[in-house]
Amino acid sequence: MTAIAITSSIIGWLYFACWSLSFYPQVILNYQRKSVVGLSFDFLYFNVTGYICYSIFNSVLFWDPIVKQQYLIKYGPPIPVQPNDIAFAIHGFIITVVTIAQCFIYERGDQKNSMVGIIIGIGIWASLFIIVGLGAGGTITWLFVIYWLSYVKLFITFIKYVPQAYINFKRKSTVGWSIGNVLLDFSGGILSLLQLLLDAVESHNYKVFIGDPVKFGLSLFSIAFDILFMIQHYILYRERNNYQNLTESSTHPHLEDNNSISSEKQPINHSDIDGDNSNSI
Repeated sequence: MTAIAITSSIIGWLYFACWSLSFYPQVILNYQRKSVVGLSFDFLYFNVTGYICYSIFNSVLFWDPIVKQQYLIKYGPPIPVQPNDIAFAIHGFIITVVTIAQCFIYERGDQKNSMVGIIIGIGIWASLFIIVGLGAGGTITWLFVIYWLSYVKLFITFIKYVPQAYINFKRKSTVGWSIGNVLLDFSGGILSLLQLLLDAVESHNYKVFIGDPVKFGLSLFSIAFDILFMIQHYILYRERNNYQNLTESSTHPHLEDNNSISSEKQPINHSDIDGDNSNSI
């Protein structure tokens, strides 16, 4: 292996680590607060669908000989999927399912999936069934089928953060949404783009950006929204991060009293296990 190939492999596992670890701050935050208030259910609904598509796309393109051959004929080498891509996608699906399970266990206030989100989700799944049916009938190639999955994942990545950004805007707070998740996701996006660039340099084939549009687009969209969330957390709502919606405030009035991110160093009441002091994760 060349130095560039080795570097690409190392960076690939680094971005896998960043993106994989980015799921855990939210899970830990939910556990510490015993609440998912402030976390968008539409985000989770879209996310689990996206990772199902991404897992299938990566696995089939990496292992299926027919699809691999169809790809090589159309785009040429190399195959733009590496083992860390598969591991990341499957891991993302599993942890998203765990986060969804927390929504049934912990306090969630009056939050629920929006009708718009449900309708979009139904439309996405309907398109998937239609495309797979066409592939099974031989009307389209299986390469087209798995690329449709990748486009669905890319579309979901573009829209899934919108409900969360809107909730933060509506509540004028990022409480309930882990900033640790955002920072790790941002780092993973930068590293993912760097790996794609190194792969292109190594193979002298810049079609890898076209050959794996979901990985390229996933990185770009994630970075863009991560910047927005950082602006919300550190600039726009920095002084209002102890704000709670009416349901959570009335149910747990002490939640507004604790906030470790406040500029004032107040003693922490450890009995408030669901307080906002865990928002620093």
